[in-house]
Amino acid sequence: MKKLLLILLCTTTLGLVSCKKDTIVQETPNRTIIFNIEPSEWILSTDGGTYTATIDVNEIDQLNVDIEGILVYLDHPAEVNSYIQLPYVYESNAYSYEHFNGGIRIDIQRSAFATEDPAKPTVRIRLKVVLIPSQDVT
Repeated sequence: MKKLLLILLCTTTLGLVSCKKDTIVQETPNRTIIFNIEPSEWILSTDGGTYTATIDVNEIDQLNVDIEGILVYLDHPAEVNSYIQLPYVYESNAYSYEHFNGGIRIDIQRSAFATEDPAKPTVRIRLKVVLIPSQDVT
């Protein structure tokens, strides 16, 4: 019995000593791009209900559009040095976006309960685009 216990203890000790801790460091492959949208870049639709700014983003390719993730943020209208993620509604204006190969289109529209069309932005607005790589597993 003592021999069996001794063999078991030796085997366990050898097993614990031979364990090796590996530190795995993953690099964050996300890419963040920041743009400025000037007031002159906002174009009013023919019906007067939408202002649109189209921004060229060469980093967005078809793989980003089809498989990967794209997050879009604008300057927060009330908080200095802060971003707010699209889509959102602020003071009866609905902010949304559409991404496509080579760019992003930002829309400002009247929200569902608003009675007035949106006003054209009069100041420069920062736009932050975050591209998140992903692997298609379907």
